Amino acid sequence: MSDDTTATMVAENDTDTQKDARSNPLASAEDRGVMGSIYDESKQAPQAGDLVEGPVISIGAGRLFIDVPPFGTGIIYGREYMEAADILRKVNIGDLITAKVVESESKDGYIELSLQEARQALIWSEAEDAIVNKKIFELPVREANKGGLILEWQGISGFLPASQLKPEHYPRVAEGDKDMILEELKKLVGERLSVVIITADSKEGKLIFSEKSPEQQKDKGDMVDRYEVGDVLEGEVTGAVDFGVFVKVQEGLEGLVHISELDWGLVGDPRALYKVGEAVRVKVIEVKDGKISLSIKALKENPWNNAKSKYSKGDLVTAVIIKYNKHGALASIEEGVAGLVHISEFEGADELRASLELGKSYQFKITLFEPDEHRMTLSYKQAHETA
Repeated sequence: MSDDTTATMVAENDTDTQKDARSNPLASAEDRGVMGSIYDESKQAPQAGDLVEGPVISIGAGRLFIDVPPFGTGIIYGREYMEAADILRKVNIGDLITAKVVESESKDGYIELSLQEARQALIWSEAEDAIVNKKIFELPVREANKGGLILEWQGISGFLPASQLKPEHYPRVAEGDKDMILEELKKLVGERLSVVIITADSKEGKLIFSEKSPEQQKDKGDMVDRYEVGDVLEGEVTGAVDFGVFVKVQEGLEGLVHISELDWGLVGDPRALYKVGEAVRVKVIEVKDGKISLSIKALKENPWNNAKSKYSKGDLVTAVIIKYNKHGALASIEEGVAGLVHISEFEGADELRASLELGKSYQFKITLFEPDEHRMTLSYKQAHETA
């Protein structure tokens, strides 16, 4: 059958099809959905970009005709037909189809339609409904990048920011090192996560997911708001990492005790001090951006208070080397009270390390002593010149 013959049949059958629509549930205004009813009532012809619904009234070679009462006949053909061919091959006469208007009237008088664009529009509409209804999806993780994870839903790639991961999936790495974050996130590739859609922007093609439901995020915000700086809490260690330990203070809420807040003395490995499941007392030292920061050492006696009455600038003291850093070496005069021996007193790092070995004691002169700020500098050179 030629395309012209198909078009003639469509034109001749338009009147009969519209009559049949009154008795055919497939084509009735009620069963054509809200969009069909709106068009019928408004009597405004659909424009480019609008979605329309109607029953299939004829199928030709590389084209398909849809009844769009009361405005005429829609057609899917050419590139639009090829892009949706896998779906259209399964379509039969009378099937109800939703399509997007590409052109309100072609040179042949048809309403040009696109099934592929309609499918995308419906998917984005479904995404918006999912946001409103807080629908949960279980989706596989396809990829990972330094900011989060890539998931796929209905053929659309979406982004799950690391900040929207549950605590058990959040990459706990020191000082936000992006390379380390990526390595941790890569471990989730291939896993299926339960997520909700929190942003759906069809114009920008932006789909954002979260492992946390809106209620959970609100509940967490409400939980955090209950705490104030200075509060002393009982908690349980939920994780120990290079840069500190995580402590659960109530169900659904945990805070970080940074390595610098574990003890007044130098802490090399937090894992050596605290184990998961261990009970600890902590003090709230900051409440910010929906998070709480905690301290364990704040509940211990501050050794600098005692040091204040024992030492002064200019004193000669014996101290043990406890750590090297880019500025020099840290030397402790007693547990929890340490000062910097600056690298400028030596030719370089090699000479400093050769002169001051880790774990050994040496005599120094206090050149700066500010106990209230927990600051002290020591001089190896001046101590030995004095000697």
